[in-house]
Amino acid sequence: MKNFVLLVLGIILGATVMYFYTQNDLRTIEEPPMVKPPSGIISPAKIKTMTQAYNERYKLINDSLFNPLKIEDNRSSWFKLEVIEDYIAYAKQQAADNQKTMDGLRLYIGAHPTVDSIPGLTTLLFVPTGYDAKSKGSIFSFQGGGGDLTNSDGLNNGGHGKPPGANYPQ
Repeated sequence: MKNFVLLVLGIILGATVMYFYTQNDLRTIEEPPMVKPPSGIISPAKIKTMTQAYNERYKLINDSLFNPLKIEDNRSSWFKLEVIEDYIAYAKQQAADNQKTMDGLRLYIGAHPTVDSIPGLTTLLFVPTGYDAKSKGSIFSFQGGGGDLTNSDGLNNGGHGKPPGANYPQ
């Protein structure tokens, strides 16, 4: 009988502890974690200042290539978040397949090819960067990063601004 009472007491004690443990766990789940901003964050006011500082260059490019055609060149590219996330996962895998370690992305300004004498609009191209994943046989590994992974695919086909020449914010 004494063992039976200890068993029942143990079950009650265990259930009580689990109740309070799960209640504490549920409170933790409900509160979203604090996300620390990465380095390089700029304010919307700074974005506006920087895009307006580009106006003179944009006008030179647009007036010389597109003004006679009565069209505007792109000032921005829009990429769906899911596409960027999928691309990052794809680029990491492709880098690993090529014995590289991806450490970042570089954005290049490019332009679509001219078709029927109409110059292609400006676009942004994502290119993965990284370094060799394999050791060179040294005890000390001094790996530099940031070089373009030239055997990896880039990402393009972002949507253009509405209208293409629109400045920030759109």
